[in-house]
Amino acid sequence: MQIGPYQLDNALILAPMAGVTDLPFRRLCKQLGAGTAVSEMIAANPKLWNTRKSQQRARHDGEPGLRQVQIAGGDPEMMAQAARANVEFGAEVIDINMGCPAKKVCNKAAGSALLKDPELVEQILHAVVNAVEVPVTLKIRTGWDPEHRNGVEIARIAEAAGIQSLAVHGRTKACLYKGEAEYETIAAIKQAISIPVIANGDIDSPQKARQVLELTGADAIMIGRAAQGRPWIFREINHFLETGTLLPAPEHAEIADVLLSHVSALHSFYGDFLGPRIARKHVGWYLKSASGEKEFRKVFNKIEGPRDQLGALRNYFLQQNLQAEAA
Repeated sequence: MQIGPYQLDNALILAPMAGVTDLPFRRLCKQLGAGTAVSEMIAANPKLWNTRKSQQRARHDGEPGLRQVQIAGGDPEMMAQAARANVEFGAEVIDINMGCPAKKVCNKAAGSALLKDPELVEQILHAVVNAVEVPVTLKIRTGWDPEHRNGVEIARIAEAAGIQSLAVHGRTKACLYKGEAEYETIAAIKQAISIPVIANGDIDSPQKARQVLELTGADAIMIGRAAQGRPWIFREINHFLETGTLLPAPEHAEIADVLLSHVSALHSFYGDFLGPRIARKHVGWYLKSASGEKEFRKVFNKIEGPRDQLGALRNYFLQQNLQAEAA
């Protein structure tokens, strides 16, 4: 998989997810097998650039591999300005968000709401591509709603505008994240254009990854929600695609090490107040369905200090080990 001049280590990409794909999580997923990772979306409106949230989303210090930053907005000149600014901040690839179905994004005529206006899509893409020297990529959905799947039309506009790769989530804006993703439209898009196509949506196992690649003919796959609490899914998929065999599940000790390292990185990145609060949702994802998880989380979610959080996690895993040995 190649994006402009950049050759990826593999064809597995961490999807941009607001509130999830921050610098600590991108680092972790790349370490565990992701070929690249796309940042949380950054608003194109320059009035928002100085907020704490935007400044944290624009950070790439110590990030290995390709620095790919997603921007979101509905004004061509503002999007061009945002692209230039993020390249100055260190972005090596600019990704344009036309896939987010969230109301707070779509109500501002951005995200997947743009799919309803192909002329505006074209204006935005040309403006951003012409504004920067780095590759520009695009993420879309298959259309506006199930009766208006115009993904092929948008894909052709994107290729003509100079977009270097196209990620497609197999749902329409109206579908949100409900129901099952469909891959027929992604396959049609792949047939219609020559730039790399990345398939996204409901890819949650090595077997599903291979199935989607075969169904769509896509050049790569993008993993989103399935990586939450399971960042090693990238190495699992990569191993299966290369060998046809499944890796064993990570051992209990490795899960503990990954989680503790991740939580510690969140504390360092966000600080002593916000870091523990951000960590709570990640801990919930890691420990989902684990023994005693509900009871532990009731206690853990009340802990406010970084040191106390890490201590509670170590004690939790110690108890799990003792129970496993006793069994």
